[in-house]
Amino acid sequence: MSQFDVLCIGNAIVDIIARCDEAFLVGNGIVKGAMNLIDAGRAELLYSRMGPAVEASGGSAGNTAAGLASFGARAAYFGKVADDHLGGIYAHDIRAQGVAFDTRPLAGGPPTARSMIFVTPDGERSMNTYLGASVELGPQDVEEDKVRAARVTYFEGYLWDPPRAKEAIRLAAAHAHAAGREVAMTLSDPFCVDRYRDEFLDLMRSGTVDIVFANESELKSLYQTASFEAGLEAIRADCRLAAVTRSEKGSVAVRGNETVAIEAIAVDEVVDTTGAGDLYAAGFLAGYTAGRGLAECGALGSLAAGLVIGQIGPRPRQDLRHEAGQAGLM
Repeated sequence: MSQFDVLCIGNAIVDIIARCDEAFLVGNGIVKGAMNLIDAGRAELLYSRMGPAVEASGGSAGNTAAGLASFGARAAYFGKVADDHLGGIYAHDIRAQGVAFDTRPLAGGPPTARSMIFVTPDGERSMNTYLGASVELGPQDVEEDKVRAARVTYFEGYLWDPPRAKEAIRLAAAHAHAAGREVAMTLSDPFCVDRYRDEFLDLMRSGTVDIVFANESELKSLYQTASFEAGLEAIRADCRLAAVTRSEKGSVAVRGNETVAIEAIAVDEVVDTTGAGDLYAAGFLAGYTAGRGLAECGALGSLAAGLVIGQIGPRPRQDLRHEAGQAGLM
């Protein structure tokens, strides 16, 4: 018996979200739709130029953990915050959402990570992230008992930026596979894929990673192709299970010779796409660890993603288990 359905590992980041127009992005040299890594000075500059903002505990895998808990799944999380005000807020938020979080905070180092997220009128988000204390996540933070007790250990591709986190992921994957568990990752961002393409492919082809989540742009970047179909066939051969999201076109899950297309849910208004992929993974993994078929897993993912893009912020405000029940999915 497993104690957890999914253990999520990621950069623990407080999101600071504000609306802006296209001219603001251009004027401040911000790459639209990407996660731009910045230093402390740049973080202070952008913060000073932001309009009214919403602060929320975020980070890709942290959002997934919160979504899993909202679905009623048993979730745990590894992520490094500092022993400071924002770190305390982060820890309180994720625990209050029902996620087991016991990573020891960093004392005497850089402050808790934060990401300035600028949302344009089309709902697209452009992230500018100061990684701060999150880069200190390392092998010492891998709690072996939690890894072995989780059906799936899931991590974000963004962790390939801080070097010691790679060691932590490889150690966690070894513990998971030794216990007969599975390992999943999200490719995170097409620019992240560009930086670590060969390493990500090796993780898949070596069997270090069993399950991969990606969006269409990340898939095409991974295989350096303009063809979605070609990318899908390539990832089918490289991992045991892959789920690829396509915005309003829905998503496609492939496993061996099995291919399942899932429709997106209708959305009245796209307010903020922050967290859409994270919540898709939450819904999918909630279904997967409960033994559901790929179509049901994808439908739960689409439901969660559709709900989160109708609000500002990356964490679900609704009870996702209730919403799934209302939609006849649970």
